[in-house]
Amino acid sequence: MALDQNLKRKLTRDIGISLFIYSLPVLAIYLYFQLNNGHVSESHLTLPPFLEFVQPVFKNIRSWGLIALAIGLGIVEFAAGLYDEQWTGHERKVDLICFLAPKLLLPPVVAFFSLTALPYLIPDLANVLSWVPFWGGFFLIAIADDLTQYWYHRLHHQVPFLWRFHRTHHSAPYMGMAMASRQNFLYTIFFSQIYLTATLTYLGLGVPALFVLVIKSFITLGAHSSLAWDKPFYKYRILHPIAWVLERLISTPATHHAHHADTSGDGVGYFKGNFGNMFFIWDVIFGTGLITRKFPKSYGTKSYKSEEWYAQFLWPIFKSKKEGSPLAEGVLAIPISKKDQNVSPNQNIYESVQS
Repeated sequence: MALDQNLKRKLTRDIGISLFIYSLPVLAIYLYFQLNNGHVSESHLTLPPFLEFVQPVFKNIRSWGLIALAIGLGIVEFAAGLYDEQWTGHERKVDLICFLAPKLLLPPVVAFFSLTALPYLIPDLANVLSWVPFWGGFFLIAIADDLTQYWYHRLHHQVPFLWRFHRTHHSAPYMGMAMASRQNFLYTIFFSQIYLTATLTYLGLGVPALFVLVIKSFITLGAHSSLAWDKPFYKYRILHPIAWVLERLISTPATHHAHHADTSGDGVGYFKGNFGNMFFIWDVIFGTGLITRKFPKSYGTKSYKSEEWYAQFLWPIFKSKKEGSPLAEGVLAIPISKKDQNVSPNQNIYESVQS
């Protein structure tokens, strides 16, 4: 009972901190407006001069560049043998379907929300925030989007029912571009930050949203890649101060690979934390981060049974036929805790949640 109360207090504290963080860019924009006596000298439609020339580049990256980058990095990883012969025919099928299908299925959903639902729900608020300066809109969206995704991700690790919607992403026994998009489709389609960002774009923050999306995509792709671009920062002493800031600010391969480890008993793997997507600082603030500058020896989940692609992509609409699979009919999930160590549940009935 004491543990439950402690968890409740921590959750209450974390929610309070989150609400404060959400309010910071709003307060900053309000103060900017007040200090200028209600006069707006620029809007997000007027980019800072040094960014104007990159706007067309960001638009191209958004439309096709990120997909090309992911494919290109995947080819380099494969050519370098970084998948350690674990990318079997079955795993390739799961990864390719999870990569391609959302590109076809998700845009109509988001388009309907942006073009039909929002004009119906809030018809008089279109472009109401178009006066907000670019940097104000940028930080408003960056914080709102990524902090919301931090909580979405964290809850899918800590709530037993939600875990199996996210489990597909952790089933891959390797890291790299091949598995970066490996997600249950229902997990993806209910991404709350997608609709939050779409709403802010409808309200008039489309240009800042574009820049946030591209920068976040680069960071998250880099964090999933098996090309450990952060290792030089740990190797050379002169770069250690930069590494100290970098690994606490954004997700890096070392911190995110630790999140995908198949064990947390080696002092390196940490699937019970490191939930940050673009910003790792959320894990620092909420005490869910572990920084070791080391990489796990193995990845995935111990209960993985190479389930069918349709079960991994569309559970619980389609269930696995694999005996003992956590995605099969009638299988429950329970959280990992000290109490569970004294219990030996039937593995055909229970799956431990990675939290």
